[in-house]
Amino acid sequence: MQNTNNGMDTLLKRSVVLVVVFFVGALSMFALVKYYPNTVTENVTKTIKDVTVNEQGIADAVEKIYDAVVTIETYQKNTLYATGTGFVYKSENDHAYVLTNHHVIEKGETVKVVFTNDKRVEAKVVGSDKYADIAVLMIDSKDVIQVASLGSSKASRIGDTVFAVGAPIDSSAYSWTVTRGIVSGKDRLVEVSLSNSSVSDWVMSVIQTDAAINSGNSGGPVSNSNGEVIGIASMKLGGSISGSATIEGMGFAIPIEDALEYAQKLESGKPIERPYLGVGMYNLSDTRYTAPVSSGVYVDSVEKGSPAEAAGLKPGDVIVKVNDSEIKSLAYLKYQLYKHNVGDTIRVSFYRGEKLETTSIHLSKAAS
Repeated sequence: MQNTNNGMDTLLKRSVVLVVVFFVGALSMFALVKYYPNTVTENVTKTIKDVTVNEQGIADAVEKIYDAVVTIETYQKNTLYATGTGFVYKSENDHAYVLTNHHVIEKGETVKVVFTNDKRVEAKVVGSDKYADIAVLMIDSKDVIQVASLGSSKASRIGDTVFAVGAPIDSSAYSWTVTRGIVSGKDRLVEVSLSNSSVSDWVMSVIQTDAAINSGNSGGPVSNSNGEVIGIASMKLGGSISGSATIEGMGFAIPIEDALEYAQKLESGKPIERPYLGVGMYNLSDTRYTAPVSSGVYVDSVEKGSPAEAAGLKPGDVIVKVNDSEIKSLAYLKYQLYKHNVGDTIRVSFYRGEKLETTSIHLSKAAS
């Protein structure tokens, strides 16, 4: 009987202790929330990344670049031949400079730019390059309304908000249209044709976006949510994928870093020199040659005294790599080759029959 009473006393004591602990804990939490609310909030929200899209913020970003965007008009024999978009990216002393695409102005005898205040002025083509698809125009700085802020495509992330400003379809009816999307992909290698044929002869590394980009947007800015240009729209890339003329939600832009690199060269007035190998070539897939690989570049001929001859390349060789980059076709070979300068040395891997060999090629410029 005594043991039973002792057990009940122990149980009662434990119950009292639990009740006391519960109320002490509750009172402590109440005091913590009441007198130190920031501590509780901080501990809870540290693990949650607050990501919001502010509509007013995008409007402010658009205002930062809107008046820097111009419509490009290309004329042949005083007749309007084509239109596109560009933007003022620099103003120095009496001159200002506009960036656009090479394919926007390549066939023009006269080029004019139109500002958001409807002022139209003739521009001088400082230079352009078809492989980079970049052109630089010069105008009087007194005509400039706004100069664009330049950002970094390298700092952008997939999913970041971007927007494009341009003149889709028709320069007068839809000029300075703003479209919005996200960065859908980076460092996309897209095959393009520079000769308007069905055969791709060049590769470009571009930013992919789902912001609506139409034909007249070519040369216009693609900007981040801070209104800084991170790329240049180029519709010439879009229609080349899989031979399709219409692609939904897949726009492409040249990274601003690449554009500026070529712009600086064009501004200097010096011709852009690209190295050459000195070989006649075909896509392996276009030949009946049997090789250990299904893709690569078949060497059909080698020029006497060329870098290729000095390196030991021979007709019948199949080039499969430049340095560590795979060569799928002529377009990829040009892309890798033109990333280098005259005077550089590259490592080329090729099949000679069934044997994989490697040689170093010292690049030079083609004889004029």
